[in-house]
Formats: sequence, C-alpha cells, structure tokens
Amino acid sequence: MNTYGGRGEDGGAGARLLNVVDVEATCWDGQPPPGQVSEIIEIGLTVVDLRAGERTARHRLLVRPSRSTVSPFCTELTGLTQAEVDGGTSFADACRTLAAQHRTGLLPWASWGDYDRRQFTRQCRAAGVEYPFGQHHTNAKIAFTAAYGLRRRPGMAQALELAGLPLEGRHHRGDDDAWNIAALVLELAGRGDWPGAQGVSGGP
Repeated sequence: MNTYGGRGEDGGAGARLLNVVDVEATCWDGQPPPGQVSEIIEIGLTVVDLRAGERTARHRLLVRPSRSTVSPFCTELTGLTQAEVDGGTSFADACRTLAAQHRTGLLPWASWGDYDRRQFTRQCRAAGVEYPFGQHHTNAKIAFTAAYGLRRRPGMAQALELAGLPLEGRHHRGDDDAWNIAALVLELAGRGDWPGAQGVSGGP
C-alpha cells in the first residue's frame, strides 16, 4: 500500500479518527461479459482527525481481480489498466491489510453513498473473506444532503462544487476520491453537521 502525507494514524491522545474509504471496481459499458462479476480493483483510504479538523494520511491499495478483467470502459473511467491491477494484491490480503495496518475493524468509517460498504459485503461473502470493517459506518452523501437541505443526493463532484471546495486529483480514482470525500466530511464537521461514528442509514 502506498502511503502519503502527514502525521501518524494514532493521531495523539483524544483524537477522533475516522477512515474515509472509496473503492473502484471492474465495470463495463453495459452488462458484464459472461462469467465475470464486478470486483474491487482499487481502495483509497484517507484518515481524518475530526477533532483537529485535518486529513492526516492517505493510502492507496491496488487489488488484483480474480473473476473479471479491466475493460476499456473501466480504464477510461478510472485510469486503471489490467497490467496495473495485475501487480496488485489479492482481495483477501487487501482486507487483512486494512484491518491490520489501518484498524478498519476498530475505527468508524465513512464513504460517499452505500456502494462501497455493499461491495465489500458482497465480495467478502463470495470469497469467504472476513469483512474488514466495524459496524460504525456513516453514509456521507446522506449527511451532506441533510446538512444542505437538498431534495436530491448529489454526487461527490457536485457536492464539492456546492461546498465551494476544489476537486483535487482525478475523479474515479480511489485515493483521490477518498481525499476529496474527507474534505467534505471536515466541511460538515466544521458546520456541526457530521453525525459521527454512529452512522447514517440509507442507500446511495
């Protein structure tokens, strides 16, 4: 796993740490080819210190698919190629890395919508792999929608625009998206609108 940025993940005494997670998966322009299923190929994780109001670390983990291949459509969307993900780790090892190195089973976590949580749940069940996260998940899209009084739930890029925040890096790249979602989390926390580790129920 590649690691970028600042302070250690322990965050010091009294820190309120949150893992913000975004995944990219194999995808197609239409239905999957026969015998293939959508699988996680990239995991982005940004550590947020809610008390300090900072993004303290960012990580990227490439995952080698076993039941699908990267389509040209997927490469155009994410920038990821088959050759790149072939050099990644297995999904089982990725889950173990998340739990061991990033305390994903202990720390609360958030994602934009519920897709990431559901994809991990499905893939862990299919592969017989232990789910690496705890139960304290927050759907940041719902939190943002409620805080801004919106009738429809926005995509991440639209939410950044509404919040007056820049889109840093490339959209649909896991580590960049996690970094940007973390900025939205901190914006909500600064307004007093972040629901915290107890999570917000609901779909994407």
